[in-house]
Amino acid sequence: MQTRVKPLIYILSAFSFSAFAQEPANDTLSQQIQEVIVTTGQIEPQSINKSVFNVRVISREDILRQAANNMADVLNQYLNINVMPNSGSGRSTVSMFGLDSQYLKILIDNIPLVSDTGLGNNIDLTQINLDDVDHIEIIEGAMGVTHGANAVSGIINIITRKNTTHNWEINTTVQEESIGNEYAPLTDKGRHIQSIRIAHTLNPNWFVAVGANRNDFTGFKDTRGGRDFTDYNPTDITYNRGYSWLPKEQVFSNALVRYQSGTTRLFYRFEFFNEDVDFYNPIVSTEIVGTNLLRYGIDRKYNTNKFYHHLNGVGKVLSLDYNVSASYQKQQRNLEEFKYYIQTGESVPRIDTPYQETEVLYSTGTLSNFFKNKRANLQIGYELVNTNGYSAANSGDFSNPDQQGVNLKKRLENYDVYATSEVSVTDRFSFRPGFRYSFQNKFDDQWAASLGFRQLFNHALELRASYGKSYRTPSYDELYTYFVDSNHNLQGNPNLTPEEGQSVELGLKKMWSFTSGVVLSSAINTSYLDVNDRIELAVVSAEPLEYKYININKYKMWNVSSTHAVKYNNLEARLGVTLVGLSRKIDTGIAQSDDKFLFNFQLNANIAYTVPQWQTVFSAYYKLNGVQQQFVDNGSLTNPAFELQKLDSFGLLEASARKSFFDKRLDVTIGGRNLLDVVNVRSNVASGAGAHAEGSTNLLMGYGRSYFLKLTYNLNF
Repeated sequence: MQTRVKPLIYILSAFSFSAFAQEPANDTLSQQIQEVIVTTGQIEPQSINKSVFNVRVISREDILRQAANNMADVLNQYLNINVMPNSGSGRSTVSMFGLDSQYLKILIDNIPLVSDTGLGNNIDLTQINLDDVDHIEIIEGAMGVTHGANAVSGIINIITRKNTTHNWEINTTVQEESIGNEYAPLTDKGRHIQSIRIAHTLNPNWFVAVGANRNDFTGFKDTRGGRDFTDYNPTDITYNRGYSWLPKEQVFSNALVRYQSGTTRLFYRFEFFNEDVDFYNPIVSTEIVGTNLLRYGIDRKYNTNKFYHHLNGVGKVLSLDYNVSASYQKQQRNLEEFKYYIQTGESVPRIDTPYQETEVLYSTGTLSNFFKNKRANLQIGYELVNTNGYSAANSGDFSNPDQQGVNLKKRLENYDVYATSEVSVTDRFSFRPGFRYSFQNKFDDQWAASLGFRQLFNHALELRASYGKSYRTPSYDELYTYFVDSNHNLQGNPNLTPEEGQSVELGLKKMWSFTSGVVLSSAINTSYLDVNDRIELAVVSAEPLEYKYININKYKMWNVSSTHAVKYNNLEARLGVTLVGLSRKIDTGIAQSDDKFLFNFQLNANIAYTVPQWQTVFSAYYKLNGVQQQFVDNGSLTNPAFELQKLDSFGLLEASARKSFFDKRLDVTIGGRNLLDVVNVRSNVASGAGAHAEGSTNLLMGYGRSYFLKLTYNLNF
């Protein structure tokens, strides 16, 4: 793999330097870039080239080209981002720069989303529908000043659509996909999606929209036999029944009402989400019922209901600009456990109980435009978070040690104030300092700071630099897990302290527009991230064996990335490479890891070609995930040590063609995902048999080559 990667690096480097040596014919591209308006981390909405932060944008067009239904469908093609699927739970989370989803904050219209263990982090990407999304904004690096706790590696902000280009817009969609080589139309094989969205501009002041989406993912059997597997093999019963990827059915619904008059805008957004995930136990048992020998599995169904309310107001008061949001969110998961008799199809209930619940009251607001001078702007803001949650004792993870079998309920609160200012020293040079102070009910008070610079040079050359300090507060499971029985001793730690992260970023961007019609852009970015007091699950006692979450870890990352884009007539193409070095030091007192830097290379490319006379767009997306490495505990009690784990490289390729018919009333998209047929990726891991024993295993990273057909009917008038 390395022999194929090195020539690509040389080619990209040559392209970068040769491009920088050329002179532009005009500033057309700069004018085009100004049309891209971003809001994340800004004092006010502004063009992307005026932003102090380096903002990446996933456009609505990219979402349509990929026929993406949820966030997991689209994010796996972007640099420095890894989508981490969990076939056992059906969840897909995201990591950035090697830091897991607890360090990355995901928001919808600047409001963090409720999750299993808190707010904004550890989000299941498959639970975020994209039907009414306008675009997605991504900022890398510590964003603690504007977005508070847990925005250590960056933020992803999903911006929804709040207007229409027509008086009425009615869109209905049917999408059919195979799951690997498993598919049957509208039945129990494949992925079946149906959606509808209705948007109406009542008058210049009022706008309403409603939508619904159903995603029926019937599961991926792979080498297993599914729910009704009956070919009983006593020597291999744990690997045959059930699914490699769990079946689940999701229903999304949303509604939005917006009022706008002059400088005042109000909107209310509501979402309801329901999900059923089915777990079919691979262990098959037998029971004599009368004269029959029946086989059964102890199966489970997880039902999740999620409510989302968001009220936002933007306008002016006493010549100041205000932007205030209030949100109430609630997520509840129920567990139903039953004995399923395979031959008869009969189910006998065993447990039906609430499993987990998170309830959040949230509000954030800003005041800005304190100065009448266009050279300077000051914004002051607040954030109020009140999270109340529990996980049921029968989950095996959160029981009250003082009252056996009683659900553990805890409340976490923080009340933050912050200020940020943007000063334009000249039309080309600006800087932005910021500071946040957070009053915490559980931890010591925290603070965050940032400082960003932007310099524009002649010939559309842009330089950006930023520093950010942020923090991550411990999650619910890290604080309150209590799983102790005759075989286990796994405990949270209420005395944990928040982690502290600092990042530095430097970026240079150049744009060209030539008389031939060719438009080019190139960028190179480098960043450094340092996380102290990182929380880690460690062995704190060998005899008896006891695990506990403690502040023991240090984490460092540096990154160099280069991205390039070209546009010529109907052709658009992008190419990017990144090299990330990760250092992770753990000292448990029993074992110590190596803190040397381990490297990961990624490459992505996409191309789109439009044929106007056919009303057709052909597109392809590719991402190479290079070898990933980390030091892991070998699990040995007699000779504990950290050993190097390697995950092989793999590539993700998808392609599609989207064509419009009948004056754009009907859109047809056909294509394939995971065309390189990735299912299992080999990983060599340390074995618990001994300090120096190694073995290899396969991690399930995909469900193979899949194909889709998407039909969308647009009734606009």
